[in-house]
Amino acid sequence: MGNIGAERFLPGEVSLPALREAARHCEGCDLYRNATQTVFGDGVPDATFMLVGEQPGDQEDRRGTPFVGPAGHMLDKALEEAGIDRERVYVTNAVKHFKFEPRGKRRIHQKPNAAEIDACRPWLEAEMRLVDPLVTVVLGATAARALLGPSFRVTRHRGEPVPRRDGAYYVATIHPSAILRAPDRDAAYDGFLADIRVAAALP
Repeated sequence: MGNIGAERFLPGEVSLPALREAARHCEGCDLYRNATQTVFGDGVPDATFMLVGEQPGDQEDRRGTPFVGPAGHMLDKALEEAGIDRERVYVTNAVKHFKFEPRGKRRIHQKPNAAEIDACRPWLEAEMRLVDPLVTVVLGATAARALLGPSFRVTRHRGEPVPRRDGAYYVATIHPSAILRAPDRDAAYDGFLADIRVAAALP
């Protein structure tokens, strides 16, 4: 089928519960065919902080909730250390279906391509409009592409507040899953925590 985009699947009534329900039936790109379910955003509708990752992982796909796997635990630890109350946070992903390659009994994560990111963007834009957070933490290159454009480089601008609108900012950092893959996890985590602390001090 290819990518037709999520736009036509958006509900007439725009609220987070309506979006979440409508997203369950999204066929805006081919990723829905193999994923267990759509993994929509989760959190309070008036969140101060919005955290945007890449896509659901294996555990998220099975449970239907973002950031509940190992990367999510890493993120929770950093939020707690930075003093960000999880009750003030909305978490979501740039792409709402798990993209993977079967390898034996395991499902190996695959990076979403530009067309898949673009196809899924209407969901993310609708979430951004409804939540309208003061601080949007952009986790990794896929989220950065979706929110800040293809020329933005996380490696060059991580931890720098980027204005989104008057009084609201983006702060980009690595995806917490990158810490789990890093040769020196402690150093990677320390850098990640420093970026999250920048975000914590903004509102």
